Amino acid sequence: MINWTVRFKNPMFWVQIILSIFTPILAYMGITAQDLTSWPILGNTLLQAVSNPYVLGLVIVNVYNAVIDPTSTGVSDSKQARTYTEPNSIKE
Repeated sequence: MINWTVRFKNPMFWVQIILSIFTPILAYMGITAQDLTSWPILGNTLLQAVSNPYVLGLVIVNVYNAVIDPTSTGVSDSKQARTYTEPNSIKE
């Protein structure tokens, strides 16, 4: 089980998700973020990505890697992480 409530509250989770979606798309298409200068260009790029099974596979793998906690066994969060109501801010 993954503690989605806490992940959704964590801004770094959203950064990871956005990068895990856009990085493989931009890399496969051979473009940089500077090339996306208008909404139609961005929309066309996303449409091309959605219609390409290979790019979709890359995005799915990247999102999976962003969601899974590498510090716990399997695909679920640790028992301790599942008890959190806010992202852990303890700095050690």
